Amino acid sequence: MSTVTKSIFTPELAAYFDRLVTVYPLKRSALIPMLLYSQDEVGYVSEAVIQEIAKRLDLFDLDVRSVLSYYSMLRTKPAGKYNVQVCTNISCMLRGGYEILDHCKRRLGIEHKQTTADGMFSLEEVECIGDCCSAPAMQVNYEFHDELTPQKVDEILDEYAAEDRK
Repeated sequence: MSTVTKSIFTPELAAYFDRLVTVYPLKRSALIPMLLYSQDEVGYVSEAVIQEIAKRLDLFDLDVRSVLSYYSMLRTKPAGKYNVQVCTNISCMLRGGYEILDHCKRRLGIEHKQTTADGMFSLEEVECIGDCCSAPAMQVNYEFHDELTPQKVDEILDEYAAEDRK
């Protein structure tokens, strides 16, 4: 069993990871949860995160990178404070998902996987967020927004910007 003597994570998250690896029959099964929790704490999956998780799970860094490259919800670069993910999968596409994505690009002045200069917003086109019945939809951080129109998107983005000014 590998041990990490100095962690880049908060003591609480490091302790949680220590427990997490014991609940799965194979330590490797904790990889995705660890990547997600790490991203929430650090803001993205950095090189240091990759190395520490690999050590905790007795994996090679390449094993972690392989999983990391597969999942669109995992980032290797910092995202904005508000990460806007616009779904363009079939249901959203048929109901205006690409128009919503294009509107977000114009409104924010950025492209897919970019972040505004002030670090407030980042934008991603994603395959599916599981809100097909209420398409088109987007997710901002962990909040879902559906039945979108360009006007509704503007209102949503304005609310996030206003929240940051409080």
